[in-house]
Amino acid sequence: MARVIIIDDNDTMREGMAVTLKKSGHDVFAFRNGLDGLAAYEKSPVDLVVTDLKMDAIDGIEVVKRLKVLDPNAVALVVTAFGTIEVAVDAMKHGAADFLTKPFTPDVLRAKVGSALELSSARAQVAKLKAHHEVIASDAARGQAMVGESEPIKQLLDKTRKAAASDATVIIHGESGTGKELVARMLHDQSPRASGPFIVTHCAALAETLLESELFGHERGAFTGAVKRKLGRFELADGGTIFLDEIGEISATVQTKLLRVLQQHEIQRVGGEETVKVNVRVVSATHRDLKAEVAAGRFREDLYYRLHIVPLNLPPLRERPEDIGVLARHFIGKHAARINAKVKTLTPAALSALCRYAWPGNVRELENAIEQSLVFAEGDSLDEKELPAFLQSATLRAQSVQGALPIPHGDRPLPDILEDLERQLIERAYEKAGKVKTETARLLGIKTSALYYKLEKYGFIQKGEKPADE
Repeated sequence: MARVIIIDDNDTMREGMAVTLKKSGHDVFAFRNGLDGLAAYEKSPVDLVVTDLKMDAIDGIEVVKRLKVLDPNAVALVVTAFGTIEVAVDAMKHGAADFLTKPFTPDVLRAKVGSALELSSARAQVAKLKAHHEVIASDAARGQAMVGESEPIKQLLDKTRKAAASDATVIIHGESGTGKELVARMLHDQSPRASGPFIVTHCAALAETLLESELFGHERGAFTGAVKRKLGRFELADGGTIFLDEIGEISATVQTKLLRVLQQHEIQRVGGEETVKVNVRVVSATHRDLKAEVAAGRFREDLYYRLHIVPLNLPPLRERPEDIGVLARHFIGKHAARINAKVKTLTPAALSALCRYAWPGNVRELENAIEQSLVFAEGDSLDEKELPAFLQSATLRAQSVQGALPIPHGDRPLPDILEDLERQLIERAYEKAGKVKTETARLLGIKTSALYYKLEKYGFIQKGEKPADE
């Protein structure tokens, strides 16, 4: 179950504790003095150190001090004789988790060790999540911010800044790959909670029972395999922010428990009766239409309104084509040093090819395309021929149906010009394909779902109308 080091210079006491803990299923390593025990911990850290206070060479307080130098997250339980409790309290001031007063029964030892191991498990979870947080923060320092110069992105950044200053619940709407988690992190980093934890949970990746345990924790024995108490993500996020990605995928049971957190700011662990107060800001995200989910009876209406205090909408890349070049250059700068350091930018032909594609996978797909292109680039600029095959094929197909599109004249902004050209290109392809959706998408080199959106956007079909092949 757990790995425990026992340090005690009394052979009878040391061997007695070792036998008791071994019977409980723990792996026990026993040592006569603190120096040997610390050397063993340094070589192979364990879940718990049980040490006597009064020993030769170094005493228990010194053991605790040196243990904390080796590992600030280490958990120690000190054993003291009756009458020296003040010394035990002093040991706790130096980092001991608890103390055990002699004489004690095996049941008392097991209970104290069990509580100390729960603390050890919780510290291990926090350390793991903190490491994950630091990795993400490091990525952000290397330029992982929301990139774009389009009006939709400027508006989003302004709303994000204003929302971050409050403690209101936020929900982020956007397609897959648009950067919802990045916006959630910006909300946290710009908020008064920035020094607290930022805990991410991908709701769609876990089954209902696992998600419930991950979010709210569980008590020992709550279900098969629950051998000890586990703190949930809400407890670990206390004082900070929890980001619930794909909130539209959670079950009715989890919806009910989440509503309680939002209303009463408390959680109840799976299998437990105690309620635990939590101070957490909730930021969620979804690609689903939650209003439609509410109408269909799959999502609680009261939870919907609790989550939608501040809604933020992340536009897909196809609605901000002026950001494609900015993002492409950003990703070159981000990945070139690791993949191909000589590449500094991209050619006009490559940029044109990128702008002709619909990017159904949004910013994530664009970043993957740039990374792939860097592998094959030969000069200091990415050229069209070095782009992934699907972009080159899309360019050839577009040229086969485009003909000589007229270039608009007059003082018009680039987004309007690009939109006009896109509309004309889609119209030509749609007519050439006999208004058959699959053939039109093949000619344009885009997914049928993206084509549907564009046909409705430019008025070639009414909303809900099916093309000829449907």
